[in-house]
This record gives sequence, structure tokens and C-alpha cells, in this order.
Amino acid sequence: MTESGTTHGAPYFSIGLTGGIGCGKSTVANLFAARGASIVDTDEIAHSLTAANGAAMPALLAEFGAGMLDANGAMDRAKMRELVFSDPQAKRRLEAILHPRIRAATLAAAAGATGSYVIFAVPLLVESGGWVERVNRVLVIDCQESLQVARVMQRNGLSEAQVKAIMATQATRAMRLGAADDVIDNNGDLAALEPQIALLHEVYLAFSKRMAGMASQHL
Repeated sequence: MTESGTTHGAPYFSIGLTGGIGCGKSTVANLFAARGASIVDTDEIAHSLTAANGAAMPALLAEFGAGMLDANGAMDRAKMRELVFSDPQAKRRLEAILHPRIRAATLAAAAGATGSYVIFAVPLLVESGGWVERVNRVLVIDCQESLQVARVMQRNGLSEAQVKAIMATQATRAMRLGAADDVIDNNGDLAALEPQIALLHEVYLAFSKRMAGMASQHL
């Protein structure tokens, strides 16, 4: 990670946004987008790839069979989640199909970004080796684990045990905080988020302008 220069040749200032399930990544990303940042959401890209007629569907069908399709011809996310939770080899097979396609689509989206800077929203940024080195800064959305559980139970209708099982597959809170350059505390409400994001936005704008100035000197 650097505060200036380029990210693997990319002439934009980039932030990797991450946090555990239920920490509020989408809310934070939307607030940055409202201030002019370009958001590249790897979850949205993954959903697009695995939707009916998505680019990953032929490979998924060949690897896992029609039993993993839902009624619309998209990947059945519930069935796939159950499979990969119980079978590490299936998880690796799924990742081998999705990860290269997600990365290619992510880089393409970032290359076309027109915002003040680029935020890559990556739920498993810490777990997915390589992301930390590909961004200029890592921003972690943090909250109490009990609050994560409560939010996901309310939002997704999952049981406490199901939420905790998902959390167990993710990096720990301490691991995420250890990788962070910046941290947003999301233990409160939207009003508590706004000033934190406003401050970081100004910081990121300054870094972005500095990077643009350095890039222009090398032209």
C-alpha cells in the first residue's frame, strides 16, 4: 500500500473497503458514492456473473451440474453456500471459476471509473490474498460482533447459528483491524457515520490529487 504512485499501473487512487458480514459495507459505500467516489463492488460483480446467462454460468454448469441452478437458470446461492460450507474442495472449485472472472471484471470497471477516486468494496479482502497489495489504502468498517449477528438476522432472516457459521469462515475482527489503514466505527446510526466519511473523503481527495500531480510530472 502506498499513499502515492500507482496501483499496479492504474492511474487512480484506490481504497479497499471491507468488513465482516453485517458491518454496513453497502451503506458506507453508498455514502462515499454520494460524495463522488467510484464504487466497484465485487459482490455485485459476482451476482452478475452467476445470474441467468451470466458469464460464469457455462463453467459453473459444467463443473457442478444443473442441480446447482435455480428456477431462473441462475446459480442457486443457497445450495452453493451449503455445498461449499461442507466441502472445502467444492469451495476451491467454485473459486477457481469465479475469482479470475471477478478480478477481470473488477479491473475493467475500475479502468472506466470517472469518480474522484476508486473504492473497491471487497467483503473478503483480508481473506483473499493479493487485494491488500493492489490498493493504496485499506478501509475497514468495524462494529461489535453481537451487532453483526443482530443486523444479519434481521436483514436476511437467518438464525443466530447460521450467522455465526458465516462469520467463522471470515477473517476475525482483529485480523481485519490489523490490516486497516483507516477504520470507520459503525456501532451507531447513520448520523454517526456521516462525519467519519466526510473526514476520510477529504483525506482521500488529497491523496488522489497528489497522485494525479505525480503522474502528470512523469508524462
